[in-house]
Amino acid sequence: MKKITKICCIGAGYVGGPTMSVIANKCPEIQVTVVDINEARIAQWNTENLDNLPIYEPGLKEIVGESRGKNLFFSTDVDTAIDEAQMIFISVNTPTKTYGKGKGQAADLKFIELCARNIAKVAKDDKIVVEKSTLPVRTAQAIQNILDNTGNSVHFEILSNPEFLAEGTAIEDLLHADRVLIGGNDTPSGQAAKDALSAVYEHWLPKERILQTNVWSSELSKLVANAFLAQRVSSINTISALCEKTDANVQEISRAIGYDSRIGPKFLNASVGFGGSCFQKDILNLVYIARSYGLEEVADYWEQVVIANDYQKRRFAENIISTLYNTVSGKKIVLYGWAFKKDTNDTRESPAIAVADALLEERAEILVYDPKVSEDRIYADLDYLGTRTPEENRKLLKVTPDPIEATKEAHAIAIVTEWDAFKTYDWQAIYDHMLKPAFVFDGRRILDTQTMKKIGFNYYKIGE
Repeated sequence: MKKITKICCIGAGYVGGPTMSVIANKCPEIQVTVVDINEARIAQWNTENLDNLPIYEPGLKEIVGESRGKNLFFSTDVDTAIDEAQMIFISVNTPTKTYGKGKGQAADLKFIELCARNIAKVAKDDKIVVEKSTLPVRTAQAIQNILDNTGNSVHFEILSNPEFLAEGTAIEDLLHADRVLIGGNDTPSGQAAKDALSAVYEHWLPKERILQTNVWSSELSKLVANAFLAQRVSSINTISALCEKTDANVQEISRAIGYDSRIGPKFLNASVGFGGSCFQKDILNLVYIARSYGLEEVADYWEQVVIANDYQKRRFAENIISTLYNTVSGKKIVLYGWAFKKDTNDTRESPAIAVADALLEERAEILVYDPKVSEDRIYADLDYLGTRTPEENRKLLKVTPDPIEATKEAHAIAIVTEWDAFKTYDWQAIYDHMLKPAFVFDGRRILDTQTMKKIGFNYYKIGE
């Protein structure tokens, strides 16, 4: 088995940055270089102030601080890093297609193909290429075809090594992974490549947690894992709607069914909906794959998970509008949170975007506070929807640095991200300077119902 001494990762995003930082930290004898053509992003990774890294994850800045400049490097020199590395991770974005065949469901692989062609152009010796992005089944074969037909007579082994990180706990997930999945060819050289990657992870994880499969099983396992988790969220969210009609309490139902050892308690917290880069994208990818093989019933089943999630976000916004006397035009509504979950600055598919968009359509005046998401990111998320002009978005929605001051003369507050800090606010003081009646819509179920009602709020919690 060839000993790995130099690793390159193409893509310095939410997967590549943290994953490579942990590998460098745990494998001091391996030089790890993370490359990206985005100069601004690389500059952020190299910033002296570790609080200004492009990604916020608890524990990340400490890991980066220990290894950066020693055996962890961030660079825009993609070709040199590819040339020097024995193992190359591809960790670029694979968004859902917005055009052509498979629009709205299939993964857009243009960035993956560009990476493969660049590797083929640069590589002068044998390489192990590792898929780290979320990819549809058989992508490894496509990468192999590109490399074999455009390379410089170099031998490439393609591995699938899907990430199973939850944003907000990514560093812990990497350090104490339930499992690492490595898919590759069942050939002597394929087995050697799988063992080489396994040896990297064995620096800190028990070998029995590192599962080796064929490449197709590995690719599909990632999609299925996220689909199953998202299915649980959508399932309990549909029950939350029923609870609100019947005076049942969704938390009590979650606790009751979570005690069943066959079900378990995880991913049974009702909320305004799931977000993030993976759940919706992976389910839609699974739907597309099923339809492409003529499995319409399978596709319909999984598509319903996304439909139910969209319903939950829409239902939350519609409840705000109907409760505020069927009009929010000109009314000041404060959104607490914009990230799709706490402890991350990632906003991809965040429920907050959909809720804000629905309220802006009704001409509400929105103030947004999120402790980690930048003003530029918030406006970029809204502008991407194309619902209104950028000028209209900036006129109707403002981003505030002060969550308490923002509530003065506000009609309502909507909690759309479960930041722990929101639980510690002086809600009596907030109530005192809001317009009356003062409404709070808790889309994350983080506050105590009796306490909020005792203060005087008209308080609405999802699932009650």
